[in-house]
Amino acid sequence: MGIIKSSFSFMLGTAFGIYVAQNYDVPNVNKLYKTGVVIAKHYEENYRKRKTSNDDDDDDRINR
Repeated sequence: MGIIKSSFSFMLGTAFGIYVAQNYDVPNVNKLYKTGVVIAKHYEENYRKRKTSNDDDDDDRINR
C-alpha cells in the first residue's frame, strides 16, 4: 500500500502532462532554451568591456 500511496501524485501528474501535451499547443522547451542561449551569447559579445593594453600591464604587475 505504501508504494501506491507515495507514487500516486507522480502517476497523476504524468497522466495530466500527457493529456495537456496531446490536446494543447505546448511550446518546445528545448527550443526556448537554445534561443535564450543564443541571445545571451549575442548580448555578451556586444556589451562586454574590452581589455585595454593598460589592463594587461596591471595584471602582469599583480602576478609578479
